[in-house]
Amino acid sequence: MSTESQVPKESAITTTDTEDTAITPEVVSEDSSKTPSEIQQETTALIEAIRSKALTEAKEAGELARENYLDTVRRIRQDIEERKLFDPHRIDEAVKYIQTEVEKDWESVVKEWNSVVKEVSSFGDRLNEAAKAAWEILTAPSKDKNS
Repeated sequence: MSTESQVPKESAITTTDTEDTAITPEVVSEDSSKTPSEIQQETTALIEAIRSKALTEAKEAGELARENYLDTVRRIRQDIEERKLFDPHRIDEAVKYIQTEVEKDWESVVKEWNSVVKEVSSFGDRLNEAAKAAWEILTAPSKDKNS
């Protein structure tokens, strides 16, 4: 793994043009022993030192944050692996309970189905008897004397 921080370019601290860091000697005291260009150079050096220190600090903070994150993830993973979150005995009990409930429900469904089958069969028998009676009436010889 690399120890370099993965800072997006948009968020990274970058160096700027010399125009941005140029210091204009607007206020220079008259008793100063340094020339305006020397003051400008010293100020520019100070800004560069601050910028360099800020970049170093930011990089170290990024690396520290990354390492802290990785350590936290490792500790959480170890904690999960070490804990017995599920008791195998309780899982077995739950499975047995579910099996018992399914069996009860199945027995209920079978009883209901048998009841439905009996009703349909009874209805079919009555329908068959009605069809026979209707056929006998339709095919019976007529009782009229004129026929």
